[in-house]
Amino acid sequence: MLPDAPSAQAAASGPCDVYASGGTPCVAAHSTTRALYGAYSGALYQVKRSSDNTTRDIGVLSAGGVANAATQDSFCAGATCLISIIYDQSGRGNHLTQAPPGHWPGPLPGGWDNLAVATAAPVTVGGQKAYGVYISPGTGYRNNRTNGVATGDQPEGIYAVVDGTHYNQWCCFDYGNAQTDGVADERAIMETVYFGANRQWGYGDGTGPWVMADLEWGLFSGVNAGTTGTRPSTTAS
Repeated sequence: MLPDAPSAQAAASGPCDVYASGGTPCVAAHSTTRALYGAYSGALYQVKRSSDNTTRDIGVLSAGGVANAATQDSFCAGATCLISIIYDQSGRGNHLTQAPPGHWPGPLPGGWDNLAVATAAPVTVGGQKAYGVYISPGTGYRNNRTNGVATGDQPEGIYAVVDGTHYNQWCCFDYGNAQTDGVADERAIMETVYFGANRQWGYGDGTGPWVMADLEWGLFSGVNAGTTGTRPSTTAS
Protein backbone atom coordinates (compact mmCIF):
# COMPACT_ATOMS: atom_id res chain seq x y z
CA MET A 1 0.00 0.00 0.00
CA LEU A 2 1.26 3.48 -0.80
CA PRO A 3 1.72 5.85 2.15
CA ASP A 4 -1.18 8.06 1.02
CA ALA A 5 -3.54 5.23 0.10
CA PRO A 6 -6.95 5.51 1.80
CA SER A 7 -7.96 3.02 4.44
CA ALA A 8 -11.19 1.03 4.50
CA GLN A 9 -13.17 -0.68 7.20
CA ALA A 10 -13.65 -4.43 6.96
CA ALA A 11 -17.13 -5.52 6.03
CA ALA A 12 -19.06 -7.37 8.72
CA SER A 13 -20.10 -9.90 6.09
CA GLY A 14 -20.05 -10.19 2.32
CA PRO A 15 -22.35 -11.77 -0.26
CA CYS A 16 -20.69 -15.17 0.09
CA ASP A 17 -21.12 -15.06 3.87
CA VAL A 18 -24.84 -14.53 3.28
CA TYR A 19 -24.98 -17.50 0.90
CA ALA A 20 -23.07 -19.67 3.36
CA SER A 21 -25.46 -18.78 6.18
CA GLY A 22 -28.30 -20.10 4.01
CA GLY A 23 -26.56 -23.41 3.44
CA THR A 24 -25.59 -22.59 -0.16
CA PRO A 25 -21.93 -21.50 0.04
CA CYS A 26 -20.09 -19.96 -2.89
CA VAL A 27 -17.92 -22.40 -4.83
CA ALA A 28 -16.51 -19.70 -7.12
CA ALA A 29 -16.25 -16.11 -5.90
CA HIS A 30 -14.82 -13.60 -8.39
CA SER A 31 -14.50 -9.84 -7.98
CA THR A 32 -11.87 -7.28 -8.92
CA THR A 33 -13.51 -4.56 -6.86
CA ARG A 34 -14.06 -6.00 -3.37
CA ALA A 35 -13.83 -8.95 -1.06
CA LEU A 36 -16.89 -11.19 -1.19
CA TYR A 37 -16.29 -12.49 2.36
CA GLY A 38 -16.01 -10.34 5.45
CA ALA A 39 -12.76 -12.05 6.47
CA TYR A 40 -11.12 -12.28 3.03
CA SER A 41 -7.73 -10.56 2.88
CA GLY A 42 -6.07 -12.24 -0.11
CA ALA A 43 -5.54 -11.20 -3.72
CA LEU A 44 -8.53 -10.26 -5.85
CA TYR A 45 -6.84 -10.30 -9.24
CA GLN A 46 -3.53 -10.13 -11.06
CA VAL A 47 -2.41 -7.57 -13.63
CA LYS A 48 0.27 -7.96 -16.30
CA ARG A 49 2.26 -4.89 -17.38
CA SER A 50 2.81 -4.49 -21.12
CA SER A 51 6.21 -2.83 -20.87
CA ASP A 52 8.00 -5.85 -19.36
CA ASN A 53 5.31 -8.57 -18.94
CA THR A 54 5.75 -8.61 -15.18
CA THR A 55 2.74 -9.28 -12.98
CA ARG A 56 1.39 -7.95 -9.68
CA ASP A 57 -1.39 -9.27 -7.46
CA ILE A 58 -3.94 -6.68 -6.35
CA GLY A 59 -5.37 -7.26 -2.91
CA VAL A 60 -7.75 -5.43 -0.59
CA LEU A 61 -7.24 -2.36 1.56
CA SER A 62 -8.27 -4.41 4.59
CA ALA A 63 -9.96 -7.73 5.29
CA GLY A 64 -13.41 -7.78 3.76
CA GLY A 65 -12.79 -4.45 2.06
CA VAL A 66 -12.35 -2.80 -1.31
CA ALA A 67 -9.55 -3.46 -3.79
CA ASN A 68 -6.31 -1.56 -3.31
CA ALA A 69 -6.48 0.40 -6.57
CA ALA A 70 -3.41 2.42 -5.57
CA THR A 71 -1.24 -0.69 -5.98
CA GLN A 72 -2.46 -1.12 -9.54
CA ASP A 73 -2.07 2.58 -10.35
CA SER A 74 1.51 2.60 -9.10
CA PHE A 75 2.51 -0.63 -10.84
CA CYS A 76 0.86 0.27 -14.15
CA ALA A 77 1.92 3.92 -14.29
CA GLY A 78 3.06 4.78 -17.83
CA ALA A 79 2.13 1.35 -19.22
CA THR A 80 -0.91 -0.68 -20.22
CA CYS A 81 -1.93 -3.43 -17.82
CA LEU A 82 -4.19 -6.35 -18.56
CA ILE A 83 -6.13 -8.41 -16.02
CA SER A 84 -4.42 -11.80 -16.30
CA ILE A 85 -6.08 -13.70 -13.42
CA ILE A 86 -9.31 -13.18 -11.49
CA TYR A 87 -8.83 -15.08 -8.26
CA ASP A 88 -11.46 -17.28 -6.66
CA GLN A 89 -12.02 -16.10 -3.09
CA SER A 90 -13.87 -19.27 -2.07
CA GLY A 91 -10.69 -21.24 -1.41
CA ARG A 92 -11.53 -23.85 -4.05
CA GLY A 93 -9.02 -22.54 -6.56
CA ASN A 94 -11.56 -21.80 -9.30
CA HIS A 95 -9.54 -18.90 -10.69
CA LEU A 96 -10.37 -17.39 -14.07
CA THR A 97 -7.66 -16.97 -16.71
CA GLN A 98 -7.54 -16.20 -20.43
CA ALA A 99 -10.12 -18.32 -22.26
CA PRO A 100 -8.71 -20.77 -24.81
CA PRO A 101 -10.09 -21.17 -28.35
CA GLY A 102 -13.65 -22.48 -28.57
CA HIS A 103 -15.33 -24.89 -30.96
CA TRP A 104 -18.77 -24.99 -32.63
CA PRO A 105 -18.29 -27.94 -33.13
CA GLY A 106 -15.23 -27.16 -35.28
CA PRO A 107 -12.65 -24.52 -34.28
CA LEU A 108 -13.93 -20.96 -34.12
CA PRO A 109 -11.90 -18.12 -35.65
CA GLY A 110 -9.82 -15.82 -33.50
CA GLY A 111 -7.86 -18.18 -31.24
CA TRP A 112 -7.50 -17.26 -27.58
CA ASP A 113 -9.83 -14.64 -26.12
CA ASN A 114 -8.50 -11.21 -25.19
CA LEU A 115 -7.68 -10.09 -21.65
CA ALA A 116 -9.43 -7.02 -20.26
CA VAL A 117 -7.56 -3.72 -19.95
CA ALA A 118 -7.18 -3.20 -16.21
CA THR A 119 -8.08 0.51 -16.19
CA ALA A 120 -11.04 0.39 -18.59
CA ALA A 121 -13.81 0.13 -15.97
CA PRO A 122 -13.11 2.51 -13.06
CA VAL A 123 -15.76 2.41 -10.34
CA THR A 124 -16.29 3.69 -6.81
CA VAL A 125 -17.17 1.23 -4.06
CA GLY A 126 -18.08 2.70 -0.70
CA GLY A 127 -16.24 5.90 -1.60
CA GLN A 128 -13.11 3.99 -2.62
CA LYS A 129 -11.63 3.76 -6.10
CA ALA A 130 -11.61 0.32 -7.77
CA TYR A 131 -11.58 -1.24 -11.21
CA GLY A 132 -14.14 -3.59 -12.69
CA VAL A 133 -13.65 -5.91 -15.67
CA TYR A 134 -14.48 -4.23 -18.98
CA ILE A 135 -15.65 -6.93 -21.38
CA SER A 136 -15.39 -5.81 -24.99
CA PRO A 137 -16.15 -8.19 -27.90
CA GLY A 138 -13.54 -10.95 -27.96
CA THR A 139 -12.68 -10.70 -24.25
CA GLY A 140 -13.14 -13.80 -22.13
CA TYR A 141 -12.01 -15.72 -19.03
CA ARG A 142 -12.52 -19.39 -18.28
CA ASN A 143 -11.62 -22.31 -16.01
CA ASN A 144 -11.98 -25.79 -17.49
CA ARG A 145 -10.69 -27.65 -14.41
CA THR A 146 -13.06 -26.59 -11.68
CA ASN A 147 -13.48 -27.80 -8.11
CA GLY A 148 -16.89 -28.31 -6.53
CA VAL A 149 -18.88 -26.60 -9.29
CA ALA A 150 -22.32 -28.03 -10.13
CA THR A 151 -22.48 -30.51 -13.01
CA GLY A 152 -25.33 -32.13 -14.90
CA ASP A 153 -28.67 -31.29 -13.32
CA GLN A 154 -27.27 -30.38 -9.90
CA PRO A 155 -28.88 -27.16 -8.60
CA GLU A 156 -26.88 -23.96 -8.52
CA GLY A 157 -27.30 -20.21 -8.25
CA ILE A 158 -25.40 -17.46 -10.05
CA TYR A 159 -24.85 -13.95 -8.68
CA ALA A 160 -23.32 -11.18 -10.78
CA VAL A 161 -23.08 -7.38 -10.83
CA VAL A 162 -22.96 -5.73 -14.26
CA ASP A 163 -22.84 -2.19 -15.64
CA GLY A 164 -26.37 -1.61 -16.89
CA THR A 165 -25.15 0.82 -19.55
CA HIS A 166 -22.50 -1.45 -21.12
CA TYR A 167 -24.01 -4.03 -23.47
CA ASN A 168 -24.68 -4.80 -27.12
CA GLN A 169 -27.17 -6.80 -29.19
CA TRP A 170 -24.91 -9.77 -29.85
CA CYS A 171 -24.47 -13.21 -28.34
CA CYS A 172 -23.24 -13.65 -25.79
CA PHE A 173 -22.03 -11.81 -22.70
CA ASP A 174 -22.33 -14.49 -19.99
CA TYR A 175 -21.20 -15.23 -16.47
CA GLY A 176 -21.72 -18.68 -15.03
CA ASN A 177 -21.12 -22.37 -15.53
CA ALA A 178 -20.25 -23.85 -18.92
CA GLN A 179 -18.97 -27.06 -20.48
CA THR A 180 -15.31 -27.73 -19.72
CA ASP A 181 -14.18 -28.74 -23.21
CA GLY A 182 -14.91 -25.41 -24.88
CA VAL A 183 -17.15 -27.16 -27.42
CA ALA A 184 -20.75 -26.14 -28.06
CA ASP A 185 -21.67 -29.72 -28.90
CA GLU A 186 -25.15 -30.03 -27.40
CA ARG A 187 -28.06 -27.95 -26.20
CA ALA A 188 -28.72 -27.24 -22.52
CA ILE A 189 -25.16 -27.89 -21.34
CA MET A 190 -24.56 -24.42 -19.89
CA GLU A 191 -26.05 -22.51 -16.98
CA THR A 192 -25.09 -18.86 -17.28
CA VAL A 193 -26.57 -15.41 -16.81
CA TYR A 194 -26.70 -13.32 -20.00
CA PHE A 195 -26.94 -9.52 -20.13
CA GLY A 196 -27.60 -7.75 -23.41
CA ALA A 197 -30.12 -6.97 -26.14
CA ASN A 198 -29.84 -10.05 -28.37
CA ARG A 199 -33.04 -11.11 -30.20
CA GLN A 200 -31.92 -14.29 -31.96
CA TRP A 201 -33.69 -16.58 -29.50
CA GLY A 202 -35.50 -15.41 -26.38
CA TYR A 203 -35.99 -11.76 -25.48
CA GLY A 204 -38.30 -9.55 -23.44
CA ASP A 205 -40.32 -6.39 -23.73
CA GLY A 206 -39.00 -3.19 -25.25
CA THR A 207 -35.58 -2.77 -26.80
CA GLY A 208 -33.50 -4.33 -24.04
CA PRO A 209 -31.16 -4.98 -22.43
CA TRP A 210 -32.52 -8.04 -20.65
CA VAL A 211 -31.24 -10.39 -18.00
CA MET A 212 -31.69 -13.85 -19.52
CA ALA A 213 -30.34 -17.38 -19.26
CA ASP A 214 -27.83 -18.75 -21.77
CA LEU A 215 -28.22 -22.52 -21.63
CA GLU A 216 -26.31 -23.20 -24.88
CA TRP A 217 -27.94 -23.19 -28.30
CA GLY A 218 -30.28 -20.43 -27.24
CA LEU A 219 -31.06 -17.56 -24.89
CA PHE A 220 -34.12 -17.83 -22.67
CA SER A 221 -36.05 -14.93 -21.14
CA GLY A 222 -38.40 -17.35 -19.41
CA VAL A 223 -39.34 -20.99 -19.23
CA ASN A 224 -40.30 -21.05 -22.91
CA ALA A 225 -38.28 -20.16 -25.99
CA GLY A 226 -39.01 -16.93 -27.86
CA THR A 227 -40.24 -13.63 -26.51
CA THR A 228 -41.60 -13.39 -22.99
CA GLY A 229 -43.84 -10.42 -22.32
CA THR A 230 -43.18 -10.48 -18.60
CA ARG A 231 -39.46 -9.74 -18.95
CA PRO A 232 -39.04 -5.93 -19.03
CA SER A 233 -35.99 -4.12 -20.38
CA THR A 234 -33.43 -3.17 -17.75
CA THR A 235 -33.34 0.59 -17.15
CA ALA A 236 -31.14 0.92 -14.06
CA SER A 237 -27.41 1.53 -14.40
